Amino acid sequence: MPLSSLETILYAVDDGVATVTLNRPEKMNAFTPKMRDELIAVFDETDRDDAVRAVIITGAGRAFCAGADLSSGGATFDYASRSESAREESRVGDVYRDGGGLATLRIFRSLKPVIGAINGAAVGIGVTMQLPMDIRLASTAARFGFVFARRGIVPEAASTWFLSRVVGMQTALEWCFTGRVFDAQEALSRGLVRSLHAPDELLPAARALAREIADNTAPVSIALTRQMIWRMAGADHPMRAHRIDSRAIQARGRSADAKEGVSSFLEKRSPVYPDKVSADMPDFFPWWEEPPFE
Repeated sequence: MPLSSLETILYAVDDGVATVTLNRPEKMNAFTPKMRDELIAVFDETDRDDAVRAVIITGAGRAFCAGADLSSGGATFDYASRSESAREESRVGDVYRDGGGLATLRIFRSLKPVIGAINGAAVGIGVTMQLPMDIRLASTAARFGFVFARRGIVPEAASTWFLSRVVGMQTALEWCFTGRVFDAQEALSRGLVRSLHAPDELLPAARALAREIADNTAPVSIALTRQMIWRMAGADHPMRAHRIDSRAIQARGRSADAKEGVSSFLEKRSPVYPDKVSADMPDFFPWWEEPPFE
């Protein structure tokens, strides 16, 4: 999908930082299949573009994302009511893949760090899409809700894997059992977000964090580190981490980036890392196999 044809998302890159803005403000950025496809296309682009060092996701207007677009009424979540083409594009055997999950799994696979700047209402897919983001900052005006049981459905977007890893089992169950909407302070105290900011200070704070990453770190090392930490979240023994750590530190230790990192430190100057994510990932990457969809 050419990014020039984006309709529901704004995309801009400025000095190494990509900003992705969910852009249906008149609908509180409600999530649609079109937005799903465009979000996936944008992350394909950020992975390809070596100029992108970090990604910020935010929303236009007063909401981050108010959940799924409910304009279809009671049939919103009924796959059988959708067009044949819409069904077939997500069909695997006799199961239709959850569209929110397609988006969150693409964010999960990102080779660039992802920062959420949660500017307003974020419920349903509006909150579950945040879970594979690496660091989440929120406006004091933000509100969150895992409202699925109040709509007669269940959590989606692979959130049953992500949520308890982010906030712990007890909080994950409470939020999903009650389906209540909660404020930014509760999101902070329970660990869903890293920090709260006045509305007009949110994006500057997110950009400052992105700049710290972009200006000081080696892109290939960041790509590896992101996947190493996320993939090891479900490992059954630290030996699995030790194995991949050993391969990665050996590969990176002989790289031009490692030489530049040490030299720039000793010479007290800013580093200029030569290796590129598009061309210089180690031979063993990716070391995992995506599990089959069943």
